[in-house]
Amino acid sequence: MAGRQKRASWRRAQWLLVLACLLAPGARAQEDNLEQRIAAVREDGRFVPERALLRLQEVETQARGASLLVRAEFLTQLSNARMRLGQNDIAMQLAEELIAYARQQNSDVALAKGMLNKAYITFAMNERRASHLLAFEAERIANRTEDLPVRVQATISAGQSWAEEGNFPFALSKLQAAVDLARQSNSPSSLAAALNALTQLYTQMREYDKGFEVLDELLAVSATLESPGRMAQAKNTEYGLALDAQQPQRGQRALLAALALERQLGARGMVATTLVNLSDSYLKQGDYARTLRYANEAITAARLVNNAQVEATARLNIGQALIGQGRLQEGKQSVATGLDYYERTANQPDMQAVLLEYGLALEKAGDLRGAVTAYHRERGISNQLFEKQRQKAVYELQEKYEAEKKQRQIELLSRENQLKSTEIDNRRLQQRVWWLLALVLAMGSAIVGLLYRKVRHANVQLKVKNQELKRQSSRDPLTALYNRRHFQEFMRSHAGKPVHPPAGSEVVGALFLLDVDHFKHINDRYGHAAGDLVLTTIAETLHDVLRETDMIVRWGGEEFLAFLPAVARDGLDDIALRILNGVAAQSIAYQGQAIGVHVSVGFAPYPLAPLGLPLTWERSVNLIDMALYLAKAHGRNRAYGLRGFRHVERTTLEAVEQDLERAWRDGYVDLSVVLGAADGKGHAGSAPAAAADGAKGACGTATAS
Repeated sequence: MAGRQKRASWRRAQWLLVLACLLAPGARAQEDNLEQRIAAVREDGRFVPERALLRLQEVETQARGASLLVRAEFLTQLSNARMRLGQNDIAMQLAEELIAYARQQNSDVALAKGMLNKAYITFAMNERRASHLLAFEAERIANRTEDLPVRVQATISAGQSWAEEGNFPFALSKLQAAVDLARQSNSPSSLAAALNALTQLYTQMREYDKGFEVLDELLAVSATLESPGRMAQAKNTEYGLALDAQQPQRGQRALLAALALERQLGARGMVATTLVNLSDSYLKQGDYARTLRYANEAITAARLVNNAQVEATARLNIGQALIGQGRLQEGKQSVATGLDYYERTANQPDMQAVLLEYGLALEKAGDLRGAVTAYHRERGISNQLFEKQRQKAVYELQEKYEAEKKQRQIELLSRENQLKSTEIDNRRLQQRVWWLLALVLAMGSAIVGLLYRKVRHANVQLKVKNQELKRQSSRDPLTALYNRRHFQEFMRSHAGKPVHPPAGSEVVGALFLLDVDHFKHINDRYGHAAGDLVLTTIAETLHDVLRETDMIVRWGGEEFLAFLPAVARDGLDDIALRILNGVAAQSIAYQGQAIGVHVSVGFAPYPLAPLGLPLTWERSVNLIDMALYLAKAHGRNRAYGLRGFRHVERTTLEAVEQDLERAWRDGYVDLSVVLGAADGKGHAGSAPAAAADGAKGACGTATAS
């Protein structure tokens, strides 16, 4: 009986083994089929996410029960589709699920994919620094694996993160490494992604010849993929490169080709972005009819995919096109609608660029008051961004100081503990060996003396550090000029004892406020390193043309302020002329190119005293800021000086501050105009109020009275 049971068990085991062998190929085939279906969704996830989401949901139950790498790829694609549809919260949950699963299964490939997805979602949520750190961590994890496509993707993301932080050398080395890895992987799609990122980096670096060289290979590789989405992506990259390389016609052709491919693919999100880029391209060429056509199409497309940013940008382009056509009020309303989005999203860098373009459009259309208002808002944002950067630098310095202070405290505590230990040993030695008492006391004295000297040396170093911290907190790190904070503290400390020169005195104080003309254009064309060189050169020039006793301050991003404590009242125009011509005489050499620079200036004696009552320094600076914007609006490379007030009792100081140009026209203020060398060989003179009643450029051509 026992023998028959054993034989029956053995037969059942044989049948189960045979059945497993028969079923295994079918199960593997089913898994292979699932893997292929998920891989096929990858292109849709990038370009048509709504279609990708539907296809992924069809296989979700099967994919969640699949093997490690298939499940990881499924979660990656599902998270990516959700993110591209703007569902960042769901996308983040899926990325966190993938990361947790990867750690549970101890899979670096899956973990790298999860970290990359989390980096992309964080970037979409405008948390750039956090996104960069995640990308760097993903690259470190991916490099522990043998999966070349994942390593390529992670290296590309790290390179792009370095580029966004402005570290182009690191970015270049990463993206070149990504291209090399992609070639080893024999994956054309990985190679296309790496070449696309490298072309964009060369565009940012303004290395246009190299950019076009890489672009040629990118277009060739994209053609072999037979993917409309990949080719459309390459064409959009070609547009960006051609636009920056001053080849607008080629850029437009690339955009039109991309638009046709995107419509063929049904990539509605890409269509909306390409349409708004086309409207912007035609706007830059002054083709307002086509600008309006493509911008209106972009609004319709943006609403289909709920892309508020594209719609807002289209509104801005429509507004500027209408202003260019002379339809000023309609244009202003459209721009206001577009600006509302940027204000709600608190996107200050983009808001600054938009206001600058808006001001230029209004200035070109002859609406000088509107242009000054736009410039004033742009300058306010610029100052806020500059102040944030300055505070960040101060915080970093303070953190460094606190860390050093803690380290010194730890060292002192350690020495104290050593001293206590020594004293205990001394007492024990005293109890045991009386005849060594004198030697022990001598050694103790020597140790205490040594410690005292070290503590004293540490205190001296602490004092030096404090002085260095105070000096650095009062200086701008780029130009070494005084910063706004130092000037404010200086003026507050002197607020109680303002200078009151006697009646008829020829010696006064003075304030000069300078702003670099077209500074954004310099940054855009030559790069931020060139912009920094321009700022340091102007700082050196101001040291040359002003006196050692004059306080020179970096007031904001590209603004400088000079406080002259004692100058001749009738010499202010000459000082303004010296500043204008001194800056204009500088030819700044950068990477084999000569950069010409001009500034606009507002100035006034200090203190200003309408009706005999001195104004605070803040109100004085506000008035010369308005004079500066008059110089901007009336042609740049010139200075407007507020000499004094007339008949102020007939108006209010608030009215003068709100509209300095109208107060000048009405005869309530006395302004002088100083033209830079490029505008009239350095002409200085007063500007009678009657001169302002003519054409819009009258103040620039006013003769001396």
